[in-house]
Amino acid sequence: MKAVRLEVVGSIATRNVGKPLAGPEDLLVRIEACGVCGTDRHLFHGEFPCRPPVTLGHEFSGIVEAIGPAVSGFAIGDRVTGDPNIACGRCPHCHAGRANLCGNLQAIGIHRDGGFAEYVVLPQKQAFLLPADLKPTHGAFCEPLGCCLHGVDLAGIRPGSSVVVLGGGVIGLLTVQLARLAGAKTIILSTRQASRRALAEELGATATVDPNAADFFDEMTGPSGLAPGGVDVVLECAGVKETVEQSLRLARPGGTVVIVGVMPQGMKVEIEPFDLLFRELKILGSFLNPFTHRRAAELIASGAIEIDRLISRQVTLEEAPAVIANPPAPGEVKVLVVPNRG
Repeated sequence: MKAVRLEVVGSIATRNVGKPLAGPEDLLVRIEACGVCGTDRHLFHGEFPCRPPVTLGHEFSGIVEAIGPAVSGFAIGDRVTGDPNIACGRCPHCHAGRANLCGNLQAIGIHRDGGFAEYVVLPQKQAFLLPADLKPTHGAFCEPLGCCLHGVDLAGIRPGSSVVVLGGGVIGLLTVQLARLAGAKTIILSTRQASRRALAEELGATATVDPNAADFFDEMTGPSGLAPGGVDVVLECAGVKETVEQSLRLARPGGTVVIVGVMPQGMKVEIEPFDLLFRELKILGSFLNPFTHRRAAELIASGAIEIDRLISRQVTLEEAPAVIANPPAPGEVKVLVVPNRG
């Protein structure tokens, strides 16, 4: 079969490899779609720990083609989505119900071969059924939506809350929709790209702003701004130094900042501890998708989350290495790798 292999940091190519076999408790899944994530680019550049050589791709869904003899609850022909993050279930973090912090965590597409391939092996405990009539491309959004759900859970958004989302990529645009569903009254999205601001307003943002504007902070939190004095919740979804530093200035006294975006490993930001103390800000990291993948699958199956307008383009396995090795094109939200496209 064909697979997109990260051979070493900085070297990625589509190769012919052996078709995998399902183990006793595994499903063999024929990939219908797998999303290109910012983390894939971090892996390519050596900015996120992984274990090459490895087939990348952790946002995938597909059709069950074979099942191991110990598998129950799944059948050949089922459409499934896979939670790529495999916790050991034995360490103190797992016992405390914080599987995302597992000291032995392994991830499909990072430590194990992933979904940028024609087939992937998926442990049955990581598999979730999707409706047979769901669009094949929609299942690939379960993993990123699950990560967004965890961030929104941590944020504690309540009906009537004011929220700022920093970053207009797929994570930011999914988070805008979740904030709307949570009942937030004010939802402001900040992103440089006008096309993404327009899309955010169609998806539920009550206002959008350009962070490069000279009067950005006045427009946001000034006396006559969109959220005078700051907002209840800031969700940082861009994963860059500037937005992390902005997030602390946008929260009201007593507010909450949740870091959802993935920054390159080793990058530093400037924080003034006195300001955090004086305004009693709560800063939280949101890592992965602990126990949210099923909720994400159910939300997508329900149609409550707009997916189609988030898909910028679909590419083949042969085209995928160039997509991963380069920054997103202007206005691009989500690229899907579709092994059998066309």
